[in-house]
Amino acid sequence: MIFGALLAVAVHADPPVYHGRQRHLEIPAVRVAAEIVVDGKLDEPVWQQAAVLTGFSRYAPTDGAAADDSTDVLVWYSPTAIHFGIRAYAAPGTVNATLADRDKIYNDDYIGIFLSTYNDARQATVFAVNPFGIQGDGMLVERGATGGGGFGGLSIGREPTDILPDFVFQSKGRLTDYGYEIEITIPFKSLRYQSQATQTWGINVVRRVQNRGYEYSWAPAQRASSSYVAQFGTLKDLTELHRDLVLDVNPSVSARSVGARTAASAYGYDQSADVSANVRWGITNNWTLNGAVNPDFAEVESDAGQAIIDPRRALFFPEKRPFFLDGSEQFAGPGGLIYTRRIADPDVALKMTGKRGRTTFALLSAVDGKDVSTTGEDHPLYNIVRVQRDLGRSSRAGFLFTERREPTVSNDVFAADARVVRGAHYSGLFQLGMSTTSRDGAERRRGSLFLADLRRSGRTFNARWGLGTLDNDFISQTGFIARPAVAHAFFDHSVALYGRERALVKRYTLDVLADGTWDYQTFVHQGDMVEKKLHINNNAELRGGWQAGASVLYEKFGFDPALYSGLHVALPGTQDTVPFTGSRWIPNRDYVFTVATPNFKQFSSNVLYIRGQDENFFEWSSADLVWASYSVNWRPTEQLRVTGTMSWQSYKRHTDGTLAGKTRIPRLKLEYQLTRSIFLRAVGEYYADFADDLRDDSRTGGALFRDVGGRLVRARGYSTVEARPKGVNEFRPQVLFSYVPSPGTVVYAGYGGALHDPEAFAFRSAAMQRLRDSYFVKLSYLFRS
Repeated sequence: MIFGALLAVAVHADPPVYHGRQRHLEIPAVRVAAEIVVDGKLDEPVWQQAAVLTGFSRYAPTDGAAADDSTDVLVWYSPTAIHFGIRAYAAPGTVNATLADRDKIYNDDYIGIFLSTYNDARQATVFAVNPFGIQGDGMLVERGATGGGGFGGLSIGREPTDILPDFVFQSKGRLTDYGYEIEITIPFKSLRYQSQATQTWGINVVRRVQNRGYEYSWAPAQRASSSYVAQFGTLKDLTELHRDLVLDVNPSVSARSVGARTAASAYGYDQSADVSANVRWGITNNWTLNGAVNPDFAEVESDAGQAIIDPRRALFFPEKRPFFLDGSEQFAGPGGLIYTRRIADPDVALKMTGKRGRTTFALLSAVDGKDVSTTGEDHPLYNIVRVQRDLGRSSRAGFLFTERREPTVSNDVFAADARVVRGAHYSGLFQLGMSTTSRDGAERRRGSLFLADLRRSGRTFNARWGLGTLDNDFISQTGFIARPAVAHAFFDHSVALYGRERALVKRYTLDVLADGTWDYQTFVHQGDMVEKKLHINNNAELRGGWQAGASVLYEKFGFDPALYSGLHVALPGTQDTVPFTGSRWIPNRDYVFTVATPNFKQFSSNVLYIRGQDENFFEWSSADLVWASYSVNWRPTEQLRVTGTMSWQSYKRHTDGTLAGKTRIPRLKLEYQLTRSIFLRAVGEYYADFADDLRDDSRTGGALFRDVGGRLVRARGYSTVEARPKGVNEFRPQVLFSYVPSPGTVVYAGYGGALHDPEAFAFRSAAMQRLRDSYFVKLSYLFRS
């Protein structure tokens, strides 16, 4: 009788509650050997036993105050998975939610769960879900890479989440009369974690409320801290976690028909079919072996067009292939020395990643296709090794080795780096590197790299000081070097002021950036800079989620002989030409304006507008610049999304107002989500690029000629195609059908093409010429044991 009464009291006892604002941040994990149906309803009895996380605080745009909306997060774990239930309270009609594709939920209200499964205060796996249960996910790795000194002001807060990796987990959500409710199950198969029998994980939960423009955090994190992950709470005493065998086999079949014009101007198609396979074996909780045969690029939407702002800087495109994304956080490091898109079309690749104690190890080997080799007959071999060691609470040291080898050419890079975190506000990032490049066993070039980046993160005063150098002979054939053979130094100071609770301006930042760039050899010999910049940025975060900014940019650019080698200028009144040398300096003064709206229920937008006197890189002279970028997102229904962007860049000669160059890239994307797994997408992009015949505008006014095989031809701008005089006008349509019930299991069918328009935006169907197109189908299925 007494035993029965005690049991009844125990069953109906209130669940343990952990209040974030009261700093109840240590959660003894609740283990229940139970199974549930993930349906978005927290009605199973097991949820009454779960730990409850509540008492959220504001995190963005300002931190510290109590959250305006209540949130309860229920958490427990079974032998094979960890489970979360969310009850988010909101006024009727205020919740933003759409039926969207994966990772397209960040204009909606959403819940984000951060699990630092190694409890190392350095990285976390992120699982995000909107009120309908649509998923977003990724990895947060703290590497001291928060931005600063740009038009958005000095960034304070957590580093951006890499949303490209995808994980298998289950989620469902629904709107309720009090707000919304979400149910989430994350299998241990989808996580990497420690090998100890009893574990402690770092944990935090955030909630985004779009109609208020706020993000709330369960752990009362401070945006000014040098580490976001170090401020997490902990989930303690996790035991008997059963991952079982983790073996993912992901075969894929794709077929493509590619059309293009031949040398005889006829149009024809080449058909091809590929079979590929990725295999992922979780050897232990924290060691994973990946293998791939013919890993396809898996892109279903081509890279958006980019205007060339500075022809000396390479354009960066993110990695999208699943094989290279899995475990990519283990390869993270400064300097851009690992850029897996350099491995263009591998025949076979192998990767092992894992962590033992405080040491992380990552190895990648790949054999690339013949088409990217120097000779066109050999298979380049890539090897990448990355080792990192945790030091103290948030610091770490790392080592990197990369190589690319062919029979006659090789490139090796060795680098050591460290991130040092001292206290809550100070951190430093350091790197030393050396490369060796050999050709034909005789010619050998050695170059060095150096990087130092010091930061102070505070609520009111923030600062960055940095110096980086790249030797003329430093080459990384496995990395991304935006601009080689330079030295770069800067300091960036900002002051932030905060408004009262009901003030229009919630946060105002005055940011001053001084920036200098040298040619490396000039830097070594203590010569003058080739670029000098002073940027004064004003930025405000306003009530309701609005953002606005205004900046003044003072710059001075020195002549770069390497950029204009091979150019000649015609001497006025004669038939003679001499090598083009250009003016010594070009002074700039630009004005920048930015505006971003909140994420309204059906609409959001942002604008960047730059106007002033800027460098005309086409001719190395001053120009009247207009540079603008617009973006509009319209969500008229829960299933339809319309995204329009426009990039505009024009240079008019400062001397007579004639047009030297202009690039316009409008892009319209329509997405219709039929179901959670099926959507249709149509994209239309127009790339209109014009460059006038070049002349020595700043000095003689003479025509410029380019040396082509010993013959001087009239010079045109950098981004034009010589076969189409003075411009490129291409309309690029894309259509896609997509069925993705879970990561790895996909059905894609689509079309992409390009048509040449003789006159920009004329759209005269009879005159437009088809340049290239392709039809493709991809089928992939994830077999998970």
